[in-house]
Amino acid sequence: MELRLLVLRSSDPEKLAAFYTLLGLVFDYHKHGNSPFHYGASIGKTILEIYPLTKSQTEPDQNLRLGFGIDNFDEIIQNLKDLEVNFLFEPAKTDFGYMTVISDPDGRKVELYKNTIYSNQYNE
Repeated sequence: MELRLLVLRSSDPEKLAAFYTLLGLVFDYHKHGNSPFHYGASIGKTILEIYPLTKSQTEPDQNLRLGFGIDNFDEIIQNLKDLEVNFLFEPAKTDFGYMTVISDPDGRKVELYKNTIYSNQYNE
């Protein structure tokens, strides 16, 4: 099994895409079929899309938690601190590797790992 698609909805998709660009994602702005314009970025075989909220949504879902292994960890962490991004957990060594937890502009928790590959306890 592979994860192929992850969709985030936001009241400010442009701001959210700019935030995830800080982590190294490269977004296209496009639409297909009858969908609204939205942002899309590839992460391996997975596509992360950022859409505007649906007409029935009043706010973004904050229960989804994301985790990314990132290159240039120290540089990116410093950039995030310079931009006063909210750190919920300062960078530290954990059972899952060296990581931190921040929140994105919509309030979702985002785990950032120092290496692009880390031990996956669920597949060992």
